Amino acid sequence: MRPPVSERFEEEEESCDSHTIEQSEKGFCCAIDVPSVLYKYLIGKKGETRRKLESDTKTSIDIPKPGVEGQIVITGAQRAAVSSAVTRIELLVDSFRRKQPFTHFLSFALNHPDVQEGFLKFKDQVLERCGQDRGVDESIFQNPAKLHLTVGTFVLLNDLEVKKACEQLQQCQHFVTTITEGKPVLLEVSGIEYMNDDPATVDVLYAKVQVKNGLDTLQVIADRLLDHFVSAGLMVREWDRVKLHGTVMNTLFRKDASVSGARPIMKDREAFDARNILKSFGSYHFGEFQLNAVQISQRYSTDCTGFYSSVGQLNF
Repeated sequence: MRPPVSERFEEEEESCDSHTIEQSEKGFCCAIDVPSVLYKYLIGKKGETRRKLESDTKTSIDIPKPGVEGQIVITGAQRAAVSSAVTRIELLVDSFRRKQPFTHFLSFALNHPDVQEGFLKFKDQVLERCGQDRGVDESIFQNPAKLHLTVGTFVLLNDLEVKKACEQLQQCQHFVTTITEGKPVLLEVSGIEYMNDDPATVDVLYAKVQVKNGLDTLQVIADRLLDHFVSAGLMVREWDRVKLHGTVMNTLFRKDASVSGARPIMKDREAFDARNILKSFGSYHFGEFQLNAVQISQRYSTDCTGFYSSVGQLNF
């Protein structure tokens, strides 16, 4: 005979750190927020995943209809059973979320008019001098209005998650103000670099971004922002430090029309030979400007300035 549910779950958490388990007429219940786009993964083929969860944890799991934002409600006779079901659901949701493409990103806009002008001159000169090099053509250049530096990416699947990210951004005001002393940061966009080993086979070419006075102000801000959002569970850390650069050429642009705000049209990715570009434009000066904000930008979007639409912003 199997031991009672209370014994089988006694080693699991009796309550959930981020959720409240309440006593109800049927025992205990807990309501959790899950974006509607993930419901199908919790339901499974012909409801198999939900049935297995309910059977394993001896609970009842009520999931809203597809496309309807709401809470998933877990009900069970034992508190430990409900807690176990919540933990299982959260693990599944986290796993499925990691497979979703990012929807938003935290960015510093580099599209100041002076930098855009410098970029357009760079583009014209590269095409004139190096346009015959393998893989180099106009389509792989960034849209000047969308020049930016990415701090990190988000997977925000509904309005509630967007709101949470925006609230977390505002919580960064205190340390950003302390670092910047409440003033804009003078940036210089100058020099280019690539990340792979072979300059003859490059997929992405970057413009370097640094603070004009030589201090590491921007690096400190970017790293603190990343730390904050990783701690809040809204970002996944890929590197120890944020790489301060702005993409100027990317072979993904051949297939990814997001540079102009549209959804991607797939083509084969083709690397380009950047040796002559690096030789001729290695120290190219794109321009300088005063940076005064960081924003949460929406992928595949365009605002009235040509930049990505912002869902939240923090001013320095």
